[in-house]
Amino acid sequence: MSGTPRILIIEDDHSIIEMLRNAFSREGFLIDGATDGMEGLALFSNKDYDLVLVDLMLPGLDGMEVIRRIRERSKVPILIMSAKDGDVDKALGLGFGADDYIQKPFSTIELSARMKAAIRRATIYSSAEPQIEPSVSVGDLELDFANYSVKKKGQAVRLTAKEFDILKLFATNKNRVFTKSQLYGLIWNDDYMGDENVINVHIRRLREKIEDDPSRPTYIKTLWGIGYKWEG
Repeated sequence: MSGTPRILIIEDDHSIIEMLRNAFSREGFLIDGATDGMEGLALFSNKDYDLVLVDLMLPGLDGMEVIRRIRERSKVPILIMSAKDGDVDKALGLGFGADDYIQKPFSTIELSARMKAAIRRATIYSSAEPQIEPSVSVGDLELDFANYSVKKKGQAVRLTAKEFDILKLFATNKNRVFTKSQLYGLIWNDDYMGDENVINVHIRRLREKIEDDPSRPTYIKTLWGIGYKWEG
């Protein structure tokens, strides 16, 4: 990527694109905008982007399908913009690969901070030397850190990258309590802004995939008012 971050905004409201273009251009970002999913994918195919902002409610090809298609060919950071928590929940939970989300209406200051953090994380990950880590077995789970894979009772479990990172953090720190602020700092590598929903969504979806009974978890325990810990 170039020294100047290039951002693709896929949003059907042209006024929002122009508002973000004006705000972020002053911060040194290069901004391209698309008002529907197909146009956004066409732009993505022709240029290298450091981050993609996607509104889930797009005409024609919806935002979740756009995310899925981008993820098939790229690890570029993707941030969801949405006014509906349920849509965010679904998009994060189905494993389409979004890295974060921001709920409408939002401040450009907060969005800018999240964008910079996502780009920073992607840069760190891409420049780091790969480290081969051992596989471990915990209960009826088999975690292969080298290949980012998980099996439950011998069957493959499909996790998003963030879900795997959370699982790895817990499984390698048994009985350690993590506050939501600590989880956000360690997994998202950013300052916690008090938005619990993104953490709650990931923990809930992770439980649904690894627990026999997600309502009575045996691995990831909630300590009300404090955070979470691993008891597997």
